[in-house]
Amino acid sequence: MFSNPIRKDNYGYLFIAPFLILFLMFHIYPILYSFYLSFTNSDGMNPPEFIGTANYTRALMDSVFYQSLFNTFMIWIPSVIPQLTVSLVLAVILNEKFLKGKDFFRGIFFFPNIVTAASIGLLVSLMFDWQSGSVNHMLTSFGLIKDPVDWKNNPVFMRFLISIILFFQYFGYSMLLYIAGLQGVSSDYSEAAQIDGANKTQIFFRITIPLLKPIIIFQIITSLIGGVQIFDQPYTLTNGAGGPDNATLTSVMYLYVTAFKQNKFGYGASIAFCLFIIIIILSIISFRLTNGKIKEDSR
Repeated sequence: MFSNPIRKDNYGYLFIAPFLILFLMFHIYPILYSFYLSFTNSDGMNPPEFIGTANYTRALMDSVFYQSLFNTFMIWIPSVIPQLTVSLVLAVILNEKFLKGKDFFRGIFFFPNIVTAASIGLLVSLMFDWQSGSVNHMLTSFGLIKDPVDWKNNPVFMRFLISIILFFQYFGYSMLLYIAGLQGVSSDYSEAAQIDGANKTQIFFRITIPLLKPIIIFQIITSLIGGVQIFDQPYTLTNGAGGPDNATLTSVMYLYVTAFKQNKFGYGASIAFCLFIIIIILSIISFRLTNGKIKEDSR
């Protein structure tokens, strides 16, 4: 029946060659070249000169770089905790069989993720403008304030505002991932638990969450990677200034300003690889802590 031998010609390489060529040109080569630039004093104009690890030493001594890291996590943490929590609760509710119109609500909650981050940041920036913003006009018309508030000059409020934008934009995406995970969980587990007398709260914490462990870990790690790379929202909200007093200057914004505004490509490349190392370390820590926590809760 299978008398003809399986042909093992090399024609398959011709089909994957376009992808490999483009991947090497636009992904691997830029990464390797950036790594090389991180050891030089490149300014984009003159030939780069090799300076060893001077850029990395400078990054370790750079107070603005540390401030940008602090700002990044002060923005990311208040957004990711409610994002992952609210999206999980909504996913459980919208996964119920008896609920009518759940597809409509899924679409409504996911809709903000379709809008570009720059558009949302620009819209919110116009809303909170102290002279012509709709927020000040509305509060003034209701008599809640007498004079317009300069929202953009409040560091704590601006960080919190960016956190709200991030939550609003991405909680629907997280919800769909949780729904996909819930639909892959067999109902036999919950039905057996109900027969044994378990209530919905016990089923949720003892069965649902442990079975969703791969999705939860994926959500935490990807949100961590995305959180360290926050750029669009604070950039458009502050017109690239990162104000007030660098309170909304994130790490990637600092990288952008250093490399493309100050023309310090070598130092900017070293900042990029410092962020890469930070992401790897935090991802490993998050995986170990989350994996251990879920194992303890499932006992």
